[in-house]
Amino acid sequence: MIAFLLVAALAASDTVGAADTTRARRDTTTTRRDSVPTRVAFGAFVDGYYAWDTGRPRAFDRLYTTQPARHNEFNVNLAFVEAVLTGDRVRGRLALQAGTSVQSNYFAEPRVGAVSGGELSRNIQEATVGVRLGRGLWLDGGIYFSYIGFEGWISRDNPTYTRSLVADFTPYYLSGAKLTWQASRTISAQLHVMNGWQNVSETNADKAVGTRIDWTPRRDVVLAWGTFIGNEQPDSLAARTRILNQFLARWTPTDWELSAVLDLGRQSRPGNGADTWSGSTVIARRALTPTVKLVGRAEYLFDRGQVLVRTDSPGGFRTTGASLGLDVQPDARVLWRTEVRGFRSRDAIWPRAGAASGNRTSAVLVSSLALTL
Repeated sequence: MIAFLLVAALAASDTVGAADTTRARRDTTTTRRDSVPTRVAFGAFVDGYYAWDTGRPRAFDRLYTTQPARHNEFNVNLAFVEAVLTGDRVRGRLALQAGTSVQSNYFAEPRVGAVSGGELSRNIQEATVGVRLGRGLWLDGGIYFSYIGFEGWISRDNPTYTRSLVADFTPYYLSGAKLTWQASRTISAQLHVMNGWQNVSETNADKAVGTRIDWTPRRDVVLAWGTFIGNEQPDSLAARTRILNQFLARWTPTDWELSAVLDLGRQSRPGNGADTWSGSTVIARRALTPTVKLVGRAEYLFDRGQVLVRTDSPGGFRTTGASLGLDVQPDARVLWRTEVRGFRSRDAIWPRAGAASGNRTSAVLVSSLALTL
């Protein structure tokens, strides 16, 4: 699959669209009478990496993360090819993908029935189609990127190379339908109806609902509030309603990017009571030169009830972390990122080289080279 993606990427790069030098997509344009031209742009991306984990996991798989997923190994984190349709009344995207992050993130894709599971869905990054219903109002459906958080699936578009804990343990992708309304110049709203918490195949007869409101009082400030509510248990078990409230803030003054996220979650227990979790991330990125950026992060995720993170330890997943990274972009299409990251947990949940017992601390050094076509 990776070989196919790379060959397709080279084919897509034969002609570069001048309107988008960063993504360097090749555009084809069709026009209809009395309408804005509709364009189809083709592109590709590949992100290769090497990571060293101080715990030296025996099977090379790194725990509690999707990116980078392997220790002491040169590999492809993410590679994809895409076709993006833009127009006045229609839009859509089809992207096919492969990589170790894909295998890690889609590992839990549910299998209920004979025609479900991750064999197909893991290779579909996005498959969406959208239609404009009115001024500033769009209806989109299919498999699409999640509305939750500031950090997305594609490493190139995030301030840090590795994903924050609150990003890795909330959905990266969704399967459903959404309404997006640009209510005014400063306010936009979203309404989602989805199969569930990051799953293409269904696990039960219920559907989940999500919302998000973004307020941009000025060009360099974004404040947002997102919600999720749904039952994530199979029909064979008692329903347990999961609720997420997420608060986001981003400030981008000249040469700086500052962002903060706070997650507050709750999942009911059968009978009475509930398990709760909370997590937060603060990220600061500074442009040192036009081609070099320095980025730092502080974070925590406390999930004692193991709603999101299964550790089978007495205290669950209660972890703090920090990272420091350096990004170098010698060309608009090339991005070299190096990052060191450390964690400290209440329980000994991290692998320890050559030992049967675990460790309370963990660290990783990763370097990545990415190409956008």
